[in-house]
Amino acid sequence: MKRIRNKTFGEERALYNTGDAVIEHCRVEGPEDGESFLKESGDVLVKDCYLDLRYPFWHCERLTVEECEMSANCRAALWYGRDIHILRSKLYGIKALRECEDVRLEEIEADSDEFGWRCGKIDVKGGKIASEYAFFESKGIRAEGLEFSGKYSFQYTKDVLVRNARLRTKDAFWHAENVTLENCVLDGEYIGWYSDGLTLIHCRIAGTQPFCYCKRLRLVDCVMEQCDLAFEYSDVEADIAGEVLSVKNPLSGRIVADAFGKVILEGSKYECNAEIVARRAPRKTF
Repeated sequence: MKRIRNKTFGEERALYNTGDAVIEHCRVEGPEDGESFLKESGDVLVKDCYLDLRYPFWHCERLTVEECEMSANCRAALWYGRDIHILRSKLYGIKALRECEDVRLEEIEADSDEFGWRCGKIDVKGGKIASEYAFFESKGIRAEGLEFSGKYSFQYTKDVLVRNARLRTKDAFWHAENVTLENCVLDGEYIGWYSDGLTLIHCRIAGTQPFCYCKRLRLVDCVMEQCDLAFEYSDVEADIAGEVLSVKNPLSGRIVADAFGKVILEGSKYECNAEIVARRAPRKTF
């Protein structure tokens, strides 16, 4: 196994097609402004390195990146890779992860717009991610303990399980399929529109106009805070603790809550036959 330590690399493809190596305490920077530092490499551990140039890890396989920092200049850092493990690292460049397969992210800190596009089999453990359009069109996502912030997250995703996470996001899970969230906090607007098979279990949901145009939507023992105009034209089975501010023209299914501030069953384009049940008398007449 090759060991490369305490070096600076600034030239184009500095370690192209490297295999069976440990790269430690190195810096990828310099006036040469070279791209693709470790492109087409495999069986490599990169540890405690600083990367300030573009496209360092394209087409890599069996790559581990540990305790590294990728600056804002390190754009599009990981594309077209397979069997990627990133832990305790910082990813600050735009489009940091795209079209990769079998990715593990552990306790990372990412501030990267368009993060995680069109990937397959992503496992996220802890950490913080800030991004717009995160995980667009990705499949097979498993996330535990994630703290996320940013707009338009998880759109067009499939086969997703998120547990014990806090998501501050809007327009999240649009057109998503077969998604389950357990013990999560979702704070945002227009959540889950056009989804199919979205299930929320023991979740706390806040924000206007959630869950419209949904198919096979399920809410199990959830709390909805400041949620108005919910469930428009959705097929929904929901059991909600507390009060829902307002429900508007749910298409089908059954919605049960302690109370509803307002139920709007008028002005619908479609025939709406959902059953709406209040466990206690509402505070407002409807």
